[in-house]
Amino acid sequence: MTTESLATSQRTHLCGALRRSDVGQHVHLGGWVHRSRDLGGLTFIDLRDRAGIVQVSCGDSTPAEVRSIAAGLGLETVVLVEGVVVARPEAMRNSELATGDVEVQATSVRVVGPATPPAIPVARARNENLAAEELRLRYRFLDLRRPELQSNILMRHRLMQTTRRFLSDRGFFEIETPILTKPTPEGARDYLVPSRVHAGEFYALPQSPQLYKQLLMVSGFDRYFQIARCFRDEDLRQDRQPEFTQIDIEASFVVADDIMTIGEGLIGALWREAGLSAPERFPRLPYA
Repeated sequence: MTTESLATSQRTHLCGALRRSDVGQHVHLGGWVHRSRDLGGLTFIDLRDRAGIVQVSCGDSTPAEVRSIAAGLGLETVVLVEGVVVARPEAMRNSELATGDVEVQATSVRVVGPATPPAIPVARARNENLAAEELRLRYRFLDLRRPELQSNILMRHRLMQTTRRFLSDRGFFEIETPILTKPTPEGARDYLVPSRVHAGEFYALPQSPQLYKQLLMVSGFDRYFQIARCFRDEDLRQDRQPEFTQIDIEASFVVADDIMTIGEGLIGALWREAGLSAPERFPRLPYA
């Protein structure tokens, strides 16, 4: 994705996307105050957005009003920053940050979302333990700001897009099917949803799109896939919870080897997107 495609009237670049090639550019950034350091006349802000962190500095060349605002910023305050990208001195570069070769010298800082001290830390030292799970669930909006969870959600997005590209390129249609349906005998209990219009009657949430898969196949949609939400009223499993997602693939005029080949290719594409390797062919056992 290009910087231009992300630009808005309030933001020209993502914080974590700035590099040495951007030195000299006047930029508009928006993000959360990850850390701040007031050294008396010189303030550094680590500004965070979904792409990462960049250092913003407010020093002698920064207007006094801007320095005063920067010095008073609390953690997780949402700000809009204008400034110029400059190269950090050699001794001040931070190899642990993708943006560590540069910083933004601020010419304007505007608070758009004041924040009280967060109940759980978003910025953690490497050896610092996570907050208790109950507390993280209570303050889920803070927990989801942690880079680890943001990275997980981004990876899920990338894997879903890879799935869609892979199967679409092989002639599969993506078709959405209803969530409110009738019960299907698949081993687990259905979650039931009462009908307001038809008193005493209920919908079931799908354990999988089984009914619709069969309907679509006999209707002539001979290659179809779905990234489907499934609901099963059962105890937790090691690899499954009551609500989960599965990649559902249906095809007509195929034999077992055809489906295995598609599965091998999809798994390989997903593993490569995640930065891992997978064999071109998997071992295949005969039915016997």
